[in-house]
Amino acid sequence: MTNKPNIIVSACLLGHNCKYNGGNNYCSKLEKLKEQYNFIEICPEVEGGLPIPRVPSEIINGLVINKEGMDVTKNYNEGAKLALEKALKNNCRKAILKAKSPSCGCGKIYDGTFSKTLIDGDGITTRLFKEHNIEVLTEEEI
Repeated sequence: MTNKPNIIVSACLLGHNCKYNGGNNYCSKLEKLKEQYNFIEICPEVEGGLPIPRVPSEIINGLVINKEGMDVTKNYNEGAKLALEKALKNNCRKAILKAKSPSCGCGKIYDGTFSKTLIDGDGITTRLFKEHNIEVLTEEEI
């Protein structure tokens, strides 16, 4: 039996109730990948100290601001740092992260107006992963 490579996966995509509203974003397409990869689960927002549920946040001018106007950038940066440490420790070269999230979004994120308007950009964790040559895909690209 050969060793499967490790891959970082957003915990919400695996059915964990860690989404901002207390729910999850279960993605059945990931089931097929379990045969090829060992999943290393992350939720940078929770690991960065934010509660479940939590006030939704979006990136505005490089800062992560929640819908009540509170700056939660520090939590997002801390969660991203912990996620990167986990990825490096587990030799992960790829990640499947939640699309459009201020942590995990890749290529498109919400514009900071809480109007569901998308702009080009990456979430905080995705940016850090890319800086360390970890390939990031979203569940929409599987």
